[in-house]
Amino acid sequence: MHTIWMLIIGAVIGAIGGAITSKGASMGWIANIAAGLVGSWLGESLLGSWGPSLAGMALIPSVLGAMIVVIVVSWLVARTTN
Repeated sequence: MHTIWMLIIGAVIGAIGGAITSKGASMGWIANIAAGLVGSWLGESLLGSWGPSLAGMALIPSVLGAMIVVIVVSWLVARTTN
């Protein structure tokens, strides 16, 4: 059950990160989950695990990490299409 919650919270974190940066509009739900989970790992690695947490993920560092992931992936995709 914990894995399902991680995927759901990861999708929400990825969607929030994409919405804040306004670069995640074309991302699907699988990309949102990936951005949320990778962003959570990155955010907690860089900023620690402070603030409220759900499913073992600190929300504020996770959203900040997801924003970084979305920006970097958007930048890489834009470079390869030009």
